[in-house]
Amino acid sequence: MTRKLENKIALVTGAGRGIGRAIALKLASEGARLVINDLDEEPLAQTAQAIRDAGGQALTCAASVTAPDFAERFVQAAVDEYQGLDIIVNNAGYTWDNVIQKMTDEQWQAIIDCHLGAPFRILRAAQPVIRALSKAEAENGQRRVRKVVNTSSVAGLFGNAGQANYAAAKAGVIGLTQTLAKEWGRMNVTVNCVAYGLIQTRLTSVAGEGTARIEGRDIRVGVNPDLMAMMERCIPLGRGGTPEEAAGAVYLLCIPESDYISGQTLLCSGGLTGM
Repeated sequence: MTRKLENKIALVTGAGRGIGRAIALKLASEGARLVINDLDEEPLAQTAQAIRDAGGQALTCAASVTAPDFAERFVQAAVDEYQGLDIIVNNAGYTWDNVIQKMTDEQWQAIIDCHLGAPFRILRAAQPVIRALSKAEAENGQRRVRKVVNTSSVAGLFGNAGQANYAAAKAGVIGLTQTLAKEWGRMNVTVNCVAYGLIQTRLTSVAGEGTARIEGRDIRVGVNPDLMAMMERCIPLGRGGTPEEAAGAVYLLCIPESDYISGQTLLCSGGLTGM
């Protein structure tokens, strides 16, 4: 049986762990050839090896998505390795929380740049490639639908105390998505985003409120167990989602069945519709 993404070429950021890893594995399992990114080389290499062990293809691009030259290198890697580009998943991100009166300019800008600036630059770098491919296909009487899936959050829709930077960035992702859906429709590109609720990753772990080394900073991660329990009680399905369930939402927006869906925000939140 033909896999739904056979020979599609996909870019996925933040693919070393959590949701990004699950997305990469899911797309690869359906036949996509990947260029995957993460800040940390070791988990990224592990994701790539898992894809290869399953018979798939994956090229790694370890770097910060906020690096000035990253977007062009990332897009060009797909062109050089696979001679095309079909799917872009902007997933990389982290949280660095504080109430607004204690939030520094550095905190604000770091999160805005990672969650909103990086997707903007990747999509800007991809546009000439997609335009050229689309034009060549049209001249040959062909029509190939391409997909962009950006990652947002329920915080971007409803806000969340202590996350002015993150909520603002994720709200911006929705605006970017809706704008690109209008600009890129003529190139047969659908542009959508997934707004996640509580997904069980290392950033929401209750195993211990430790830190993660991100961009040279030690960022506190983890959620207080009592707070986690309260959050889960607010979710109609009664629990946080798994990375694999989160990946399923992205997959839905990448398959041919969603070829006429664009400019939309899909909530993947277990039924949670507010915060």
